Amino acid sequence: MSDFIFETTPRAICRFGGAQELGKLCAETGAKRAFILSDPGLEKAGLTSGPCASLRQAGVDYLLWTGVQADPPEESILEATRHALEFGADIIIGLGGGSSMDTAKLVALLCGKPQNLADIYGIGLATGPRLRLIQVPTTAGTGSEVTPISIVTTPTSEKKGVVSPLLYPDLALLDAELTMGLPAPITAATGIDAMVHAIEAYTTKHKKNPLSDSLAIRALQLMTAHIDDAVSANPGRAAREAMLQGSMMAGMAFANAPVAAVHALAYPLGGHFHVPHGLSNALVLTEVLKFNRDAAMQHYGELATAVMPDQRFSSDAEACDAFIAFIAAMVARMPFAQKLRDVGVAQSDLDMLATDAMKVERLLINNPREVTFDDARAIYARVL
Repeated sequence: MSDFIFETTPRAICRFGGAQELGKLCAETGAKRAFILSDPGLEKAGLTSGPCASLRQAGVDYLLWTGVQADPPEESILEATRHALEFGADIIIGLGGGSSMDTAKLVALLCGKPQNLADIYGIGLATGPRLRLIQVPTTAGTGSEVTPISIVTTPTSEKKGVVSPLLYPDLALLDAELTMGLPAPITAATGIDAMVHAIEAYTTKHKKNPLSDSLAIRALQLMTAHIDDAVSANPGRAAREAMLQGSMMAGMAFANAPVAAVHALAYPLGGHFHVPHGLSNALVLTEVLKFNRDAAMQHYGELATAVMPDQRFSSDAEACDAFIAFIAAMVARMPFAQKLRDVGVAQSDLDMLATDAMKVERLLINNPREVTFDDARAIYARVL
């Protein structure tokens, strides 16, 4: 067995209604001034009121900033940092989906140690210290509450990542109550995103390890078993909790066994067409699985056994094909766009998308099968 290193967020609390304890948890750290990052939709939905009330009750001063943008651009992160510094924050709280949490990571970092974003894109280039950081996810998808990664949209519409152990928060607070009212299309897209994390962590070419494998399998089992209930008209608490915990486990998995071609091909869709990240992944997922079939046959077969335990397969090839069909059918019944043309992509855009996908080398190197420009373009074309 190969040596490996496994890192994750040092503390996680999974508790229905747990967001009401946010103030107490902040006060326990000695923090006096909390800067909360969220988005206008969450504020409008009333999801920020409970956490803010708990801070007041605990005697923690706070500033709620709801300027987070989807696929956070550099200027949004820098604006949030200015507000946090002016407020004199000593703790940062990310309350929301992946964009809010990714922004919170970088605000905590930039407030603790000023540095240029352009200088820290890549792996291990950021320097500390950072401010204390708590993440409170309101979607079951990105797993950002347990990953050392923040994705930023550059002025040229490229998506670049800051990867550093400094970005692990001090606490992940998972409260499924915050996800109960999430609309079905968002639940579906973020859920598929989390499943992609699990699948790509399990099949990654680099840093695959037994801890990530175990987390990826359990995450995939939880989410495939509960996603249909979660996107139904009346999702149950059990389904919401399973999706949120599955998302966290998948995040822990891919933080240590990195994702690959699905994410690499998804990034240009978000950068150029502002397609939500989860939907971007969902759009290319099936075709990437088919592309990887021969190179990932054994691993896909093992995942088939995990998510379809009652079925028996006579060969790795049969199990692999069953897994691809299982995932394809699940994606097809989700309530979101199924084709690139549905999100504004035209035939004339394919070369540009493939060119940008090839720039995401830090992810493409993890794919079980090498991806060329022609391969990427062909995958986009099949989804058009």
